[in-house]
Order: sequence, then structure tokens, then C-alpha cells
Amino acid sequence: MELPPSSGLSEDAKDRIISEQAAMISQLARRISELEKLVGKPKKTSKNSSKPPSSDGPGKANKPKRAPKKRAPRIGKARALAENPDKILQFRACLCGHCGADVSGRRQSVRMGYDHIDIPPIQPIVTRIELMGGRCSCGRRFRAAPPADMAPGSPFGPGIQSLLLYLHNSHHLSFERLSRVMGELFGLSISEGAITNIFRRAKGAMETATTAIAATIRKASVVASDETTTRVNGQTQWQWAFIGDKAVLHTIAPRRAKAVAEDLMAGNRPRVWISDRYSGQQGLADEHQVCLAHYADLQIMPTWSWNPFA
Repeated sequence: MELPPSSGLSEDAKDRIISEQAAMISQLARRISELEKLVGKPKKTSKNSSKPPSSDGPGKANKPKRAPKKRAPRIGKARALAENPDKILQFRACLCGHCGADVSGRRQSVRMGYDHIDIPPIQPIVTRIELMGGRCSCGRRFRAAPPADMAPGSPFGPGIQSLLLYLHNSHHLSFERLSRVMGELFGLSISEGAITNIFRRAKGAMETATTAIAATIRKASVVASDETTTRVNGQTQWQWAFIGDKAVLHTIAPRRAKAVAEDLMAGNRPRVWISDRYSGQQGLADEHQVCLAHYADLQIMPTWSWNPFA
């Protein structure tokens, strides 16, 4: 912009210059105001506004995409080789990959090794039990005794029983889904009724294990407990958890009363009992310790003066 002369101007020339400068200042002020409003805002393009792609600039809409760089596969880097593979297959080279010469008779060593892991075909193992017998000289018939681990009755062995119990209790599969899983995944046809019978037969073994766990809890010098509601056959009951240093017992009782813990301990008193401040879990040991979560609640309540460790 050319500056006007500093002297020799008439009054009319000065007024004209002042008018032009005032118009320019007004225009610049409006432009500055518009730019200040755009501070921090992204530039409008066809991706963030209704502007057409052609307004983004030449070549941007049809800019070719770069082909991704090809990287050599990282063979053997992601997973360590198994220490004891079940099978080892060795393959000898027959031809040179460079000149095509016969190399089958040359000395060869392992140049590359990798593991191929897969699951073998899953299918049930059916063992036919045939008990031989005949007629004794006394005139009566005899028959061989069945093996102890394959007694007559249910055809399903302990491996199937354990798997069904695990899937039902740990992964919460319904009887219908258990039947489907056994058929579709393991090729075993088993009805929901048969699964029910398996669980009923497992009740005795479970009760034996529960008795052993409870006896271990009674011997613990420190026991922690807690309870929460659960639903059994549409009714609200209570799931209790008792934790010792060597065992954990989960049991469901129809009530939340202190008698549940007293019945479990059968007169035994550990040195310390850890629980919340619920009265039904206090007075069961020589000393009581509030669990850390509830003790923290006491620390943020200034109106409490009781020391849970006293």
C-alpha cells in the first residue's frame, strides 16, 4: 500500500484519505472478528460439513491410497517352541531352490523349525464290557465280577461326569446347552434326563467333599466369612462363604442367622474371625476383626469412636 505524502495536501485530499482509511479499518476489523471466531475450529471440508468433495481442493478427493508395506512374517517370534512336542516330522530338501540341482543325497541339518498346534478329533471312547460265565459242576450259573471303575448301570464314565459338572457350575450352561455341547463338540448323544441323573449320582461325592472341607475350616485359627442373597427354585436364600488358610466353603442356607455359622463350626472357636459389622458374624471367635472395606467406612465417619481392633 502506497503511503500518502506527509505535506502539501489540500483539505479535500486529507478528508478523502481519512475516509478511505476509515473504510479500510472497518473492513479489517470485520475480518479480524471473523478469524477470531474460527480459532480452534477445524477447517470445513466435505467430511465435517455439507460442502461438496470438490471444494476440498484439487486432487484430495481422488488421491490414490498408498499400498501397505509388505513385511516379512515373523516366524517363530510370537510363540516359543514347545519343550516336548508330541511328534516331530522332518522333511528333506530334494532340489536346490536357486539352481534346481538334486540335493537329496547331500548332508542336511535343521535350518528352520516351527510348531503346528491343533486339537485331535474329539470323540467318545466306548469300552464294551463282556462278563464271561458259564455253569458250574454244582449245576448253578456263574459270572465274572465287573471292574470296579466300570460298574454296570450308567454308561457314562467319570470324565464325562466331571466335564458336565464343570460346564454347568463354572460356565453356567443349562441342561439343554449341555446336551448340545456334548453332541456337537464331542460327538456324544446324551439327553437332559441322563444329565440330571449324573448330577444326582454326584451328590454323594459332593457331600463327602463338603464334609472334608468343613472339617478343615473348623481347624483354622483365622476364619473369614460373608453372605449374600441368592435364588433357589424361585425363593430367596443366602449363600455363605467361609474362608480358612487351607480351604474355602460355599454353602446355601435358607436364612441369614448366626446359627448358620455356629452349626458349621460345631463348637470350635478360631482365634480370629474376620467379617463385616453384621451381628450374625460376630462373637464366633476369641477376637473379631472388621474387614478392611468396612473398617475404611469407619475411618470416614467422625461420629464413630469404636476401635474395631481393641
